Amino acid sequence: MKRVGEVVRVAQGLAVARSDSEEHPDIGTEAVDESLNAVGRVVDVFGPVSRPYVAVTTDDDPALLLGQTLYAR
Repeated sequence: MKRVGEVVRVAQGLAVARSDSEEHPDIGTEAVDESLNAVGRVVDVFGPVSRPYVAVTTDDDPALLLGQTLYAR
């Protein structure tokens, strides 16, 4: 499992996580929480190359993920 990053905001119905490094998951990768529960899929990677943002679409309210760390499965 690879760490996606911490969810720092909600924008346009997406959870936006800030990556800790240049490494990021591919678009379409499943995102899970610390309990390995599926929370959504990566739909976009944007921002600076050194620490990009990762947009994740969710089935539930994305605001519930604020402050949580997400991982790629």
